[in-house]
Amino acid sequence: MELSYNGLANRTEWENKGYILPEYNIADIVENTTKNPIWLHLGAGNIFRAFLANLQQRLLNQGAADKGIIVAEGFDYEIIEKAYRPFDNLSIFARLKNDHTVDKIVIGSITESLRIEPGFVDDFARLKAIFTAPSLQMVSLTITEKGYLIKNQAGEYFASVQADFQNGVEQPQSYIGKIVALLFNRFQNGAAPLAVVSMDNMSKNGEKLEKVILEFARQWLQAGFVSADFIDYLNSDKISFPWSMIDKITPRPDVEVQQMLQSDGIQNLTPVVTSKNTYVAPFVNAEELEYLAIEDNFPNGRPTLEKVGVIFTDRATVNKIETMKVTTCLNPIHTGLAIFGCLLGYTSIFAEMRDPDLSALAKRIGYQEGLPVVIDPKIINPKQFIDEVINIRLSNDFIPDTPQRIASDTSQKLSIRFGETIKSYLRNGNDRDIQTLTAIPLVFAGWLRYLIAVDDRGNEFENSPDPLLNELKSKISCVKLGESVSIEILKPILSDKNIFGIDLYEVGLAEKVTQYLNEMLLDKGAVRATLQKYIY
Repeated sequence: MELSYNGLANRTEWENKGYILPEYNIADIVENTTKNPIWLHLGAGNIFRAFLANLQQRLLNQGAADKGIIVAEGFDYEIIEKAYRPFDNLSIFARLKNDHTVDKIVIGSITESLRIEPGFVDDFARLKAIFTAPSLQMVSLTITEKGYLIKNQAGEYFASVQADFQNGVEQPQSYIGKIVALLFNRFQNGAAPLAVVSMDNMSKNGEKLEKVILEFARQWLQAGFVSADFIDYLNSDKISFPWSMIDKITPRPDVEVQQMLQSDGIQNLTPVVTSKNTYVAPFVNAEELEYLAIEDNFPNGRPTLEKVGVIFTDRATVNKIETMKVTTCLNPIHTGLAIFGCLLGYTSIFAEMRDPDLSALAKRIGYQEGLPVVIDPKIINPKQFIDEVINIRLSNDFIPDTPQRIASDTSQKLSIRFGETIKSYLRNGNDRDIQTLTAIPLVFAGWLRYLIAVDDRGNEFENSPDPLLNELKSKISCVKLGESVSIEILKPILSDKNIFGIDLYEVGLAEKVTQYLNEMLLDKGAVRATLQKYIY
């Protein structure tokens, strides 16, 4: 069996082996989408295929849409070259259900895959044509938190961004520069309305996207590459930057899922690790549960995604849902488990949840330290959400997620996932004593302990990718297992508001973090002992 348009011609063979196939004529959808695109997605990762592409597929199956999605990748072009185009942009979504059954869904809603890079002349020309199309309603993004950065920790523009400022709109190299150049192309060719929708795991994600796009565009205005009218267009009601909240646990391609699909006779499913350390395959595996809430602000119309479970609401409600999830009910718990999972030798999240100490850590982060200051969106109950996360989602042994995956880019996550809770304690003053926090400073100390890349048994391990990894490891290069560290040594890190969202010295937590770290450094087994000492 071949995952391709030709391979799907024999529907009976696929259906006899339990595959759920598209219920529409893919060729017609491709033609419709090519002529009149409505949805372009930037970021060709796994959550796009397991969630967003499947949403549009469900609309197509219902007859509630007649166009698919075009996807473009601006960071790791091997995803397009190795996991999309060889398979006619088809993919298999293995939906891993809590009852240990699998829905094997062939996703056919992705009609085209492109590389956002001027050097790929045909791809970039096609992207310009898509951005020019009056029919285009939405450009959505899942490019991770670091995709929005145009400056380094010192507040200096990255070299690629500086080059874009100097060279103009024709050959942009930075991710944001490419997006702004394509928006400028839309402006120049009719200035049609458009929604640009961040779907990344960040509070106020739409605001962050709007801010960085405008900052970039104003630099081009100063350099004379764009007109003031373009800035007005970005600021007008023709262009919107809706806020959103997305939630679906989507691990890397799993070997057991690969073997299951291969046993059905499907060829060429071996996952690839790209040169940029992305794990991709022509299949994706993810949990059944999913949430997507979007601010309903689409100046050129939108797909009727409410028919397939998407919540459309006002900005304030979206922000409350996102803040609830990212700063309290899921992401902080996930990050805490990731850090300590790596230190304690775990390779699966569900196995961590069977560890009494790590389960207690997860519950303390969520219920005891986060829930008292949670933002309640009303339409989703925060305690029930945490109950679901701890009792169903993270403990589901059918979800092959790893602490190593979640530990990626931790330096970019701490300020949102924990810093906001600390700020809430500070705002509440005497009502919430910041010194009562234990799990959060333990996570910070655990992260510093993690950075020395020696686990609790004394074995070396490889840190997950992080844009600040080399810089951080350099700053704590003197920290060794079996030796204590002074609070002054840690100041360049613990005082960094870009990492934590606050200066831990100013708020009085640096001493506690240093104490916990020194206890974790005492000897082999000290990480476990420190957890047991403080978490109960």
